Amino acid sequence: MAFEWFISFIVFLIIEALTVNLVTIWFAVGALAGIISCLFTDSIIIQAVVFVIVSVLSLFLTQPIVRKFRKTSITPTNFDRVIGKIGVVTKKIGLNEYGEVKVFGNVWTAYSNEEIEVGKRVKILSIEGVKLIVEKEEK
Repeated sequence: MAFEWFISFIVFLIIEALTVNLVTIWFAVGALAGIISCLFTDSIIIQAVVFVIVSVLSLFLTQPIVRKFRKTSITPTNFDRVIGKIGVVTKKIGLNEYGEVKVFGNVWTAYSNEEIEVGKRVKILSIEGVKLIVEKEEK
């Protein structure tokens, strides 16, 4: 049974190398424990229990270390700050046609459910991909 645990260990390492997201490293450690447990018992059930216990323990014991090294901070951007703001149409927005809107000095591709002429003020409702969804500004 040691050969099967070794193959599992190699497979888990290959998957880990391909994903680089710490997905199967704990199972690789568990498979290594399964190889070691083969030296002490021939019971597949005991080996499987050792595999599960060591995999779960290695997951929980390394979690604080992984969190410390994993970059979890979100880099702030100006992407969302235009939502709810007012922009000026620089290229006519037609029915079901894209136009352009200038907001905070940047020109964005924009879409609206209504036709909006150049020079009109619009309110940015949302962003889909890199396009603004806008409507005419209500005064």
